[in-house]
Amino acid sequence: MAIKCIGILTSGGDAPGMNAAIRAVTRTAIYSGLTVKGIMRGYRGLITGEIIELRTENVSNTIQRGGTMLKTARCVEFRSREGRQVAYETMQREGIDALVVIGGDGTLSGAREFAGEFDIPIVGLPGTIDNDLNGTDVTIGYDTALNTIMDAVDKIRDTASSHDRLFFVEVMGRESGFLALNSALAAGAEAAIIPEFVTEVDQLAEFIQNGLRKSKSSSIVLVAESEVTGGAMGLAERVKKEYPQYDVRVTILGHIQRGGSPTASDRIIASRMGEAAIIALLDGQRNIMIGIENQEIVYVPLSKAVNHEKSLNRATLDTLKKLSI
Repeated sequence: MAIKCIGILTSGGDAPGMNAAIRAVTRTAIYSGLTVKGIMRGYRGLITGEIIELRTENVSNTIQRGGTMLKTARCVEFRSREGRQVAYETMQREGIDALVVIGGDGTLSGAREFAGEFDIPIVGLPGTIDNDLNGTDVTIGYDTALNTIMDAVDKIRDTASSHDRLFFVEVMGRESGFLALNSALAAGAEAAIIPEFVTEVDQLAEFIQNGLRKSKSSSIVLVAESEVTGGAMGLAERVKKEYPQYDVRVTILGHIQRGGSPTASDRIIASRMGEAAIIALLDGQRNIMIGIENQEIVYVPLSKAVNHEKSLNRATLDTLKKLSI
């Protein structure tokens, strides 16, 4: 069946660059003679029928905006077979032949299940600041989040140096250490405590023994939010008990990492991925995620993109250790 109308939605946590992706999908589809319908509030909008037609002017002046113009929400109903049936009926009623979904692991997992049950052509775009999806070097929003963290740590460094303090800065990433490790390297932090290597070594003890130099007036440690790392608060409590000689402070950056105008890099990859999604659908591809590897667009099966742990480059951690002396 020829595709005449595509639906687009954003789901899960917002990420800078989502609007650039929506813009690229919409305009490429219209350029290709397709009708585009924007589904509000993620999968919830498919169930409630909150859908609007998108024209080229609807996405004007959006490429520089953070967040998502289509809104986003968690949808418990979509996790059930009955909820997905309602979503499918909405698609039929609206005349939507295929979907482009933008989000992270949960979003693409839902897309894979939905596509399998109802034989729907779906293409996913990796929109998450965590950078934890397989098959792509970077995800939409990751670069902007890195720059936000770097800017915050630069400011924290001023206070840390003035007071000779040890700062734990907690960043997002769920169970993934990409943000913590690479922002630590970019900001000149002394260490990163990440979940990938927590079972190999006591990262806090190693840092205290090797990382605190007398020649340094401050120390900043980036911590990935995770139960296995203990988070910044948990690590600070350990320092107070085990190493009371250190004056320790905690900064949890929280949702500031999700916001802001996307960087040039995020705008570019979002635009390229959005165009590639429409090209893929018109080429008969389905149940894939658009990724970027070595600066080239790649098509990744949804089954590969989700539910597989993305490897973190250990060499980056070694670099950080060498440069923190």
